[in-house]
Amino acid sequence: MLAVKEIVARALEEDLGDGDLTSAALFGVEDRGRAEIIARQEGLIAGLPVAEMVFRMAPPGCSLTPLVEEGSRVAPGQTVAWVEGPLLGILGGERVALNFLQRLSGIASLTARYVERVKPYKARICDTRKTVPGLRALDKYAVRMGGGTNHRFNLGDAVLLKDNHIRGAGGLRRAVEKVRTCIPLTAKIEVEVENLDQVAEALEAGVDLIMLDNMSLEEMAEAVEMIRGRALVEASGGISLETVAAVAATGVDFISVGALTHSPPALDFSLELI
Repeated sequence: MLAVKEIVARALEEDLGDGDLTSAALFGVEDRGRAEIIARQEGLIAGLPVAEMVFRMAPPGCSLTPLVEEGSRVAPGQTVAWVEGPLLGILGGERVALNFLQRLSGIASLTARYVERVKPYKARICDTRKTVPGLRALDKYAVRMGGGTNHRFNLGDAVLLKDNHIRGAGGLRRAVEKVRTCIPLTAKIEVEVENLDQVAEALEAGVDLIMLDNMSLEEMAEAVEMIRGRALVEASGGISLETVAAVAATGVDFISVGALTHSPPALDFSLELI
């Protein structure tokens, strides 16, 4: 919660600058009003608690009352919340609150579409670290609201040996052996592989997770057959809404999708004074 409060404070400072010249010229702290936040598109809503914090922190402060549940589906034209209090607070927090709502709801809505596509299969949709700098906690929260699963939050959460680690260490086996001497006993090791030879090498090294990076569907299916439950399997690399079901059908356990957070379409909202 403290991290989110700091994010909101920075966003308000960025948007308000030295003060809202327009609103300050028109209204005083005694001028009060009420506004509604309206969804302009269908989708999943995420970020209402963040929007509530924005309006509470925007001077002189006002209140937000949600009219829908966080993570629920909203329809175009639906009022999702009331905002009440000093007009200076409503107008001062308007853009920041809507920015958070549109981004987080966009992430949740896109995630839900991916999750729906893989429903017939065991695969779970995961996010990546391809988030907006400084907003990772919120971006990953929105993925959960959409039914997705969070991959590691930061580099300290788990070992993931990628191509540059392997190249720099002088090979996959050598990289695995080296990290195994340094990490806690309970820490898991994931290795990114690009071909079936590396799959075999990762299995021999006894890793916990194997990430199949940018493999064809045929290679993925063969890799899953090779692994046969000896490690968890993650698919990654340019997976879209059009291809995700076919990837899930290969039998992988996880599918990581960078697009969930690096380029989600925003869900449109507006704020209207009553």
